[in-house]
Amino acid sequence: MPSHLTRACIGLLAALLLAAAPDARADVVTDANARAAEIASRHPATPIAVRMMAIVQVSVFDAATAITGRYPAFRATVTAAPGASVDAAVAAATRTALLKLLPAQQAAIETDYQAALRAVPDGAAKSSGIAVGEQAANAVLASCADDGAVAPNTYRPHTTPGVYVPTVFPAVPHWGKRKPWVMTSGDQLRPAPPVSLTSDTWKRDLAEIKAVGGKTSTQRTAEQTAIAQFWEATLPNVYWPVARAVANAPGRDVTDNARLLATAAVAMDDALIAVFDAKYTYNFWRPVTAIRNVEGDLRDPAWVPFIDTPMHPEYPCAHCIVSASMGTVLAAAIGSSPGPKLSSSSYTASGATRTWNTPQEFMQEVATARIYDGVHYRFSTEVGTAMGKRVGELAVSRFKTTR
Repeated sequence: MPSHLTRACIGLLAALLLAAAPDARADVVTDANARAAEIASRHPATPIAVRMMAIVQVSVFDAATAITGRYPAFRATVTAAPGASVDAAVAAATRTALLKLLPAQQAAIETDYQAALRAVPDGAAKSSGIAVGEQAANAVLASCADDGAVAPNTYRPHTTPGVYVPTVFPAVPHWGKRKPWVMTSGDQLRPAPPVSLTSDTWKRDLAEIKAVGGKTSTQRTAEQTAIAQFWEATLPNVYWPVARAVANAPGRDVTDNARLLATAAVAMDDALIAVFDAKYTYNFWRPVTAIRNVEGDLRDPAWVPFIDTPMHPEYPCAHCIVSASMGTVLAAAIGSSPGPKLSSSSYTASGATRTWNTPQEFMQEVATARIYDGVHYRFSTEVGTAMGKRVGELAVSRFKTTR
């Protein structure tokens, strides 16, 4: 997934468009999530922004359930005074986590926090709620302090002595070694190696992406191009409206939503740990490298993908594992009943809105988008999606226990 600085600029320019996107505000938890996702998306590196949202949402969940007593805490067991305000706790947990993780955005964080607190009457309940939120966030932050997110980039380019290689280092080569939330380790779900370069699957998928994923492709339809442009976006603010569509459905309460969003957040963060473990284990070449170097009729030394290729190995698809992990959590929350229509807007598509009838539709679109983008082979999207579903199931199982 891309972490280019230009993504941050695009995201900031499109923030107003995204803020105006349809998103009924059901409660303080979904309100806080929307504000946190916008702030986290001001960080240009997607894996780091996704980790931020996991810490924020776990902090919110632990604060809310400390007051309502609905579920066991996930990371931070906090004692709440009787009558403490859940709204104040959620606001304080969000603020405390974000200030620690993204201090450069202090002004925006404080503005959102003060706006949220104005809706809570002054008094002991408000003060107690603030204390619960701060304690929960500080405890979650402390539990993540040594998770391995901060590490030197020691990636060694593959070369032979004296031969030039591009000198831009790939993104987060250490991410797969981080301490996960619900997995036992980053390699727990490591997939089998990529397909053989002599296989029919390889030949089929390389031909497909060359045809529909090139910048000047004449075989990609207008709708496929719209999908590709939409899902060039990877930061939290393109994902979280999809989850809020489920959270805002009738019949849900604040604690249920805090649990839902925390489950989705840790699933997405663990998904990126799993996918980067696999990416740097296999170091499989991107389509732009393969098409320019492959032997035979498929070689095209001038071919370029529709979007800029992300700076990390190809296999498996990271966008696919993230969308599938979230989609699996949402599908579990919806169950067998008809679910709400899902929707989001994209900062890489001029604020355009897309909708999906089910989490499965959403997951499938993200996967095919990366083929139309010219950055992932079909077999890689299938493996990434399957991995994401397994991570989502682990997260749902971990949050299922009730008092």
